[in-house]
Amino acid sequence: MAKVSKNARVAQRAANAGSGRDFVKVVQSVKDPKTGKYSYKELMIHKDKVKEFFANSK
Repeated sequence: MAKVSKNARVAQRAANAGSGRDFVKVVQSVKDPKTGKYSYKELMIHKDKVKEFFANSK
């Protein structure tokens, strides 16, 4: 198998700009006020909006 240069990988990343690799799975714990138990909220969001998601959830 041939070795792939770093420059080729950068070009490949630019070609895949619209692919699913730009999305990440975030898991947020949510506490139930009645029982005190935790449940988990899972979402797939764009990697550029992760900080906004956690900032708005507080």
